[in-house]
Amino acid sequence: MGIEIDSLLAAAVKNGGSDLHLRVGSPPRLRIRGHLRVLGNYVLTPDDTLGLMRSITSDKHQAELQEMGGADFSIAYQDIARFRVAVFRHQGVVGMVLRQIPNTILTFEQMGIPLIVKELCMRPRGMVLVTGPTGSGKTTTLCSMIHYINEMRQDHIITIEDPIEFVHQHNKCVITQREIGMDTPSFSEALRRALRQDPDIILVGEMRDLETIDAAVTAAETGHLVFGTLHTTSASKTINRLIDAFPTQQQEQIRAQLSVSLLAVLCQTLLPTLDGKGRKAAYELMICTPAIQNLIRENETFKMDSIIQTSAKMGMVLLDDFLFSLYVSKQVRRDEAIQKANYPDQLELKIDHYNANLEAERARTRK
Repeated sequence: MGIEIDSLLAAAVKNGGSDLHLRVGSPPRLRIRGHLRVLGNYVLTPDDTLGLMRSITSDKHQAELQEMGGADFSIAYQDIARFRVAVFRHQGVVGMVLRQIPNTILTFEQMGIPLIVKELCMRPRGMVLVTGPTGSGKTTTLCSMIHYINEMRQDHIITIEDPIEFVHQHNKCVITQREIGMDTPSFSEALRRALRQDPDIILVGEMRDLETIDAAVTAAETGHLVFGTLHTTSASKTINRLIDAFPTQQQEQIRAQLSVSLLAVLCQTLLPTLDGKGRKAAYELMICTPAIQNLIRENETFKMDSIIQTSAKMGMVLLDDFLFSLYVSKQVRRDEAIQKANYPDQLELKIDHYNANLEAERARTRK
C-alpha cells in the first residue's frame, strides 16, 4: 500500500483539518477552515482505500459495510485526538470520511456560547436542543455542556451517541456513555432503557425519528434534563420539525407537551474568521418564555423571530443578528455572514445600510 493511515491522521492533526476525505482516483483531501485542500499528490487506488479501511475498521463494522453499504464508528489517534469515521461504498469501491474530534474540551467562553446556557445546564428538568447543519459544531457544544455539568453537579449523566465521540471522565457526576450498534440497537430503545437506570441528565445524540423524539419529550416531562440535536437552522424550524414528525392527530398533543417541557433551542453555524486562520461560531438562542410557550401551543411559530428579537435582555438572539454583530466587530467577512444567514437578502441590506451610514459619518468627520 502506498500510504499509511497514521501519516494521514498526523497530517490532519498538524494542519488543523476538521475532516479527512479518502476517495479512489483522488489524492487525500483535508477540510481546513471550511474548504477542502489536497494533501500531497499521491492518487488513491481501490486497493489503497480498501487497505486503509481494513486497518482501522473492526470485523463487525466491515460486515456492516458489506451488508448495508456503510458503517460509522470512532477511533483514537494516540492520545492526541479521536476521529469519527464514516466508511461507505460508492461506484463499487470504498471511500471514507474521518472527522477530527479534538481531545481538548473548550469552555463556553472560548466558543462564544451565550453564557445564559450555563443556567440551562443547572435546570432540574426539561429539554434543551442544540441544532445546526452538519459540521456546525453541535457535538463540541454539547460536550462543553456535559463537561460543565460534570464539574458543577452531582448527578448521573447518560449519553446515547452514534458513535461516541468525546470520552468523558467521571468527576462530580457518574457518566454512562452508550454507543448505538455496540451497546444498544437504537436511540429509542436506549432512551426507553435509560429511564430505568436512575438518570438525571440524558443526552440524545440525534433525534432522528418519531419514537426517539416521543421518548425524549416524555423523559423531559418526567423530571429529567434532556439534551438533543437536530439538523435545523433556526428555532422556529426546530419546533416545526419536531411537530411534523408526528401524525396529524397527535400534533396538538405534542405541541402541548413541548410547550411545557422545552427549555431552549440553541442553533449554531461555523464560518471562517476574517484573518482566515480559524472559525467562528454564530448562534441563535430561543428560551421558552410564557410568550414562546403560547406560540408553540397555538401553532404560531412564524411569530417566534419577532419575540426572540425583542427579548435580548433575556439572552435571546436571532442568528442573523449574531452574524451582523460578528461582521460589525470585524470578526468575519461580509460574504461569509450573508451566506450563513437564514434571511440573506435582509442581512445584506442591513450590512449595506450600516456601511453607508459609516461612510457618511466618516465624510462628515473629514469636513
